Amino acid sequence: MTADARRVEIEYCTRCRWLPRAAWLAQELLTTFEQELTELALRPGTGGVFVVRVGGEVVWDRREQGFPEPTAVKQAVRDRVAPGKPLGHSER
Repeated sequence: MTADARRVEIEYCTRCRWLPRAAWLAQELLTTFEQELTELALRPGTGGVFVVRVGGEVVWDRREQGFPEPTAVKQAVRDRVAPGKPLGHSER
């Protein structure tokens, strides 16, 4: 698996003031996948965007799925960067 495949990007709307939400989600992902991720980027955007990408692939889009629960995003990231990794109480 390449380093790019283990890169997570969270694009958030600056006009909507969603940086705190994006930063909190980034912290959750970095804590859960501290050994598996090579990079986590926060990408400012506009137009109500809140999108999570892993290796360039969209795994969560607020416009289609609403705001994500951390567990759902962790499962989507895990499935791409660490299949089989247990998420503990997050999966219950």
